[in-house]
Amino acid sequence: MVGKTSRSIRVLNKLFEDRAIKKTYYAVTIGEMKTEGSITTEVDEKPCKSNYKVHQSVSSKRFEQLNLVELEPFTGRRHQLRKHLSGIGHPILGDKDYGKESLILNGKGLYLHAYSLKFTHPFTKEVLYLKDGFPENFKKIFDLLK
Repeated sequence: MVGKTSRSIRVLNKLFEDRAIKKTYYAVTIGEMKTEGSITTEVDEKPCKSNYKVHQSVSSKRFEQLNLVELEPFTGRRHQLRKHLSGIGHPILGDKDYGKESLILNGKGLYLHAYSLKFTHPFTKEVLYLKDGFPENFKKIFDLLK
């Protein structure tokens, strides 16, 4: 999101700072996971929280199991979702920084997708729900998305 005026930029920054914008991400993770959970380990020595929910899992010859995971960060630390998932032993597919070296997927990119934002417009007070469809590389893995 980008503000057009200096005032709108300040207001948008305040919305993010106050956690008034609900962000939803999807990722493809590696390994057998619990169907849902909350991760509260610190990132950069600061408290943070991410919730996750597994929507579909598929078998994989190379990775044993891949999961379509919905993620909701409650804080906005740098690489929070990537660090949280790696920390519980389920790195994001294609994550060269926090993934398991033997399971790196070269040349395909990081399977993390910023799916939606929901917030109240600071000036019009209209509730906005902005979302983006799933990338093709996600659709190739999960029948649920076709």
